[in-house]
Amino acid sequence: MGAALENYIRYIGESSSWALGRFIVPVSRLSELEDGLGRFPQLPANGPWRFAALLGTDLAADLELIDGFNRRGATRAPIDTVEVKATSENAVGEIIRLVPDSLQAYIEVPIDRDPSHLVAAIGRGGRRAKVRTGGVTREAFPHTEDLVRFLRATVQFAVPFKATAGLHHPLRATYRLTYAEDAPSGTMFGFLNLLLASAFLRSGMEEVEVVQLLEEDHPEAFQADASGFSWRNRRLELKSLSDARRHGMISFGSCSFTEPIADLESLQLLAPGVPQP
Repeated sequence: MGAALENYIRYIGESSSWALGRFIVPVSRLSELEDGLGRFPQLPANGPWRFAALLGTDLAADLELIDGFNRRGATRAPIDTVEVKATSENAVGEIIRLVPDSLQAYIEVPIDRDPSHLVAAIGRGGRRAKVRTGGVTREAFPHTEDLVRFLRATVQFAVPFKATAGLHHPLRATYRLTYAEDAPSGTMFGFLNLLLASAFLRSGMEEVEVVQLLEEDHPEAFQADASGFSWRNRRLELKSLSDARRHGMISFGSCSFTEPIADLESLQLLAPGVPQP
């Protein structure tokens, strides 16, 4: 926890901090987080300190722990977002009922079967969806068609979402599944592929072509300029990309912050050391 917090604090002060999202911690480790924050008494009151908590199965108890954490912190570094899993409409409804409006909720749904009814229920409750796009084994990565089906549901029911796991790199390719030197390799989805797939779906792209986009592994197929982004012979202008970021794919989770940034710089899609607007 201490090392992770130190990294987070360092990233906040770097030029790429515009891309940094929330520090995510399981509710079961909130006491560690609180102790760790105590080592940094000079946190700026208006700094970009943002935290999210992963809820377990006892929602009421976990929410009480979050409320206590926030009250003791007196908004110095509050938890304002929770993430929680649900496999049924009843579970989604219970989450929506229990999680207060002061907390944004991302509800993770399984996608190995049609998640449309779950995504629709999330949308009716004014919450956001979450999809798991990988893990530390090859079996943890969903089929492309299942991921497209989830994306289609988020577009159909106007539900913003985040993605997590297996998205350390912007483009689809074969990478080591963990940071261990002897780790097995597997094909990972790229976070840039996923963002563009969501944006192109919103603009009317057919699902068969979205599958091809998610599985695109040629860097030269992607081109960016000041007015938009292109994939092969298809193009999105900045307004469409901006709308997709606000109303579609909000963010993605990664074990590493530096790796995605370094990859974007190596692809010349991001200027090294230049703060973004």
